[in-house]
Amino acid sequence: MEPLYQQTHKQVHEIQSHMGRLETADKQSVHLVENEIQASIDQIFSHLERLEILSSKEPPNKRQNAKLRVDQLKYDVQHLQTALRNFQQRRYTREQQERQREELLSRTFTTNDSDTTIPMDESLQFNSSLQKIHHGMDDLIGGGHSILEGLRAQRLTLKVGALWGDREKAFCLGQGRRRRSSTSPTCWACPTR
Repeated sequence: MEPLYQQTHKQVHEIQSHMGRLETADKQSVHLVENEIQASIDQIFSHLERLEILSSKEPPNKRQNAKLRVDQLKYDVQHLQTALRNFQQRRYTREQQERQREELLSRTFTTNDSDTTIPMDESLQFNSSLQKIHHGMDDLIGGGHSILEGLRAQRLTLKVGALWGDREKAFCLGQGRRRRSSTSPTCWACPTR
C-alpha cells in the first residue's frame, strides 16, 4: 500500500504544479494542459479506489491511520478537480464574452426606416387628462379638509362654552345670540344689557 500511496501523493503535487501552467498557457495549448490534468486526476481516482481497498486490509492498529491518509488524498484530489472545473468555467465565460464582443463590433447598424413612427398624440392627451384629474382631486381633498377644520373649530367653541358651565353662553359663542327672555333684547353672554 505504501508505494501506491507515495506514487499517488507525488501525482497530486504534480497536478498542483500543472494548475499554475493553466493561467499562463496560450489559447491553443490550454486545452492540451486541461486534458492532461484531467487524465491525471482520473488516474488518481482509480489509485484511490485501490488504496481504499488496501487500507481496509491493513492490520487493525494501522487501519485508521491508513484510511485517514487516503481520505486526505481524496479530499486534495476533489479540491483539484473543483479548481479545474472553475478554471474551465471562467475560460468558457471569457471566450463567450469575447465572441459576443466581436459580434457586436462586426455588426453593421443601419438607420431606422422612414416609415417608423411612434404614436404619441394619444399618449400626450391621455397624460394631460390624467394631470387635470389629479389636480381636480387635490382641490376636492383640500376643500374637504377645510370643511373638516371648520367643523372642528365649531365643536371646540361649543365645548369651551359647555366647560364654563353655561349652555346659553356656549350657544351664544358658538352659533348665535339667544335672548335671555322673550322680552329682553340682549343675550345672556353679552356684557351690555
